[in-house]
Amino acid sequence: MMGVFERFLSVWVALGILAGIGLGLLLPGVFQAVAALEVAHVNLAVAVLIWLMIYPMMIQVDWSAVRDIRRRPRGLVLTLVVNWLVKPFTMAALGVLFFEHVFAPWVDPQSASEYIAGMILLGVAPCTAMVFVWSALVKGDPNYTLVQVSVNDLVMVFAFAPIAAFLLGVTEVEVPWQTLLLSTVLYVVLPLLAGMATRHVLRRRGGTAVDGLVRRLKPWSIVGLVATVVLLFGFQARTILEQPLVIGMIAVPLLLQTYGIFLVAFVAARLLRLGHDIAGPACLIGTSNFFELAVAVAISLFGLHSGAALATVVGVLVEVPVMLSLVAIVNRTRHLFPAPPRPEHAP
Repeated sequence: MMGVFERFLSVWVALGILAGIGLGLLLPGVFQAVAALEVAHVNLAVAVLIWLMIYPMMIQVDWSAVRDIRRRPRGLVLTLVVNWLVKPFTMAALGVLFFEHVFAPWVDPQSASEYIAGMILLGVAPCTAMVFVWSALVKGDPNYTLVQVSVNDLVMVFAFAPIAAFLLGVTEVEVPWQTLLLSTVLYVVLPLLAGMATRHVLRRRGGTAVDGLVRRLKPWSIVGLVATVVLLFGFQARTILEQPLVIGMIAVPLLLQTYGIFLVAFVAARLLRLGHDIAGPACLIGTSNFFELAVAVAISLFGLHSGAALATVVGVLVEVPVMLSLVAIVNRTRHLFPAPPRPEHAP
């Protein structure tokens, strides 16, 4: 069962957004001081909070389950194709379409370039931390979700930086490879290794040790998420209030991307005749973003007050309510997918 933190996630995020904007206007000096806490273009406060979010999720990644994926590989194939062969490129295309053409009369070229860069970083960062929440909300197979997350994270270690660099280069944004690789190591590789090491130690103590620690850490993961939202919206408070039109313009391609990718994954899941417990999480994993990573990399590459950082923050603003609407769609269309097989529960 999900706890009160997960059930009311949208409430906590909404409160965090309001608190961040209010505090950012009332105490701009505090947020400027936090923004100055940087080492090698990495904001330390944001890094700590992102680790707080990611680490409990990484402990749940069960690499031993990957070998059993041969029994039902189609859900994993769908996830990988959508996340790495479709989503990054459609996001880049939508960013270019809207900010170099549709919205070009109202946005200067430099800002447009940064907004596109932020959207690219969102598109190339498939969801990790929040996958388990979405899967639980649609009654997905938890073991299969673990496999999808495990393989996705493994691909991300090797693919995030090259694909991000390629797409940023295509859109003529200068790519600081050193910072991009550092961010990948800091926010993907190291948390994944830490989670694997912790899981290995806990499993030697007993079968329930992993679940017990994750259960105790989960509230802190949500606290990290809300605190990150407060910081990000505090950093961007004045921009958000002074440029609401910009927020709306960024939201348009993000919304089209989210619902469009969901539609692609949903139709493919139907054609592949995936069971609902696999199809639901597969559609939502491809739709959701690892916005913690995207925000951190945008800040590292372009700065806290850049258009790229603002675009990733708008991604946070859009993410939760949109994902909850998609969860509702998945649950209401349960009858369109085969029921999960009763005799076996392993992926």
